[in-house]
Amino acid sequence: MTNNASHNSRRQFVKQGSLLAGALITAPLLSRANFFSGSDDVIKVALVGCGGRGTGAAMQALLSKQNVKLVAMADAFRDNLDKCYKNLNSDESAEGMAAKSRIDVPEERKFTGFDGYLKAIALADVVILATPPGFRPMHFEEAVKQNKHIFMEKPVATDPAGIQRVLAAAAIARQKKLNVVVGLQRHYQNSYRELFQRKDMIGDITSAQAWWNNDGVWVRPRKAGQTEMEYQMRNWYYFVWLCGDHITEQHIHNLDVINWFKGGHPVKAQGMGGRQVRNGKENGEIFDHHFVEFEYADGSILNSQCRHIPGTMSKVDELFVGTKGKIMCGAGRITDASGKTIYQYDRSKENNPYQTEHDELFAAIAKGEYKFADAENGAHSSMTSILGRMATYSGQVVDWNKAINSGLDLHPKVYDWNATPPVLPNADGFYPVAVPGVTKYV
Repeated sequence: MTNNASHNSRRQFVKQGSLLAGALITAPLLSRANFFSGSDDVIKVALVGCGGRGTGAAMQALLSKQNVKLVAMADAFRDNLDKCYKNLNSDESAEGMAAKSRIDVPEERKFTGFDGYLKAIALADVVILATPPGFRPMHFEEAVKQNKHIFMEKPVATDPAGIQRVLAAAAIARQKKLNVVVGLQRHYQNSYRELFQRKDMIGDITSAQAWWNNDGVWVRPRKAGQTEMEYQMRNWYYFVWLCGDHITEQHIHNLDVINWFKGGHPVKAQGMGGRQVRNGKENGEIFDHHFVEFEYADGSILNSQCRHIPGTMSKVDELFVGTKGKIMCGAGRITDASGKTIYQYDRSKENNPYQTEHDELFAAIAKGEYKFADAENGAHSSMTSILGRMATYSGQVVDWNKAINSGLDLHPKVYDWNATPPVLPNADGFYPVAVPGVTKYV
């Protein structure tokens, strides 16, 4: 609840902003994007992308402490939307019932197809973007254009052209004072925040290691009657234009932590990778393992590995080596040069970072505060993963500046169920796969 003075003040700002709708406004107190679209204090939310992560993000938004209401949903596929809507309404716990009371999405506010996002975004104050990441740049651009606060999942793009689009839209979002949170949730996790605050305990970071090694993820087989576009959209994890490969879709979390603690992104990368086990027709064009050596401007090295091979060692973690000691992120531990523990995080203080990122975003919006500008960081961490992929696919040393300015655009010219995707199978049903030493980028 707000007192009458603050309520009236906020309404006055909304009124002022409505006179300038559609313009690029630099003064935060004049922008209606900072406040609410309706006559009350309800924060209206639209969900774009109704898969598992979208469902989770929507639930976390609904469980925030602010006056939030889900008012619109969009997905390319109607069955995804229906499943998400059902799941959001099926939890009979006290929390689930509370969330259910905040769902107001009648049939006329459920949108499907490639252009459904346009209609959903128009109805909300805050937009959750959780489609396959290949669509993130154009959805983010539209949300910024329509003056919406944004939560978008990682990665924020799958190619350098998409990164440039996100960076351009992020600059406009800053001008408009739009809050943007990216789902790199370790930034909102208590243990990582505590370690970051104490990173000087190890002196200058001289090297780092990062891992995302596990069995892999789902496969969605081709069904009779599907167009090639529909098949790739359904089985999106295995196509680079949609997913970015698992180095981008998952390992980005670890790469982001390294960039965060280092205070910047790498300047070049070289590495190796391939398809040793996961190499069937249903596995599209992505690799099942990557090992990348990233070099930062100060000469320090990050050795990064990610693998999707069943039966192998599973590890998701980050390690920093400094002039005075080490940080072991997964263990929440800092040691000195002799190996003695000098800080141990208290696990009883751990939070749910997926919930915290929404709690903090919606709290800022409710207060009319401009607090979050995660898009640039999300773009740089996404580009770090893309740089690594370009290095493993080509087998070459790839320079950051050349890569990000390469103009490489993996996306189709037309988004339609009967349109031709950027990559097609051969006569035997196999997709072309990058060959180190042959594949070229820059």
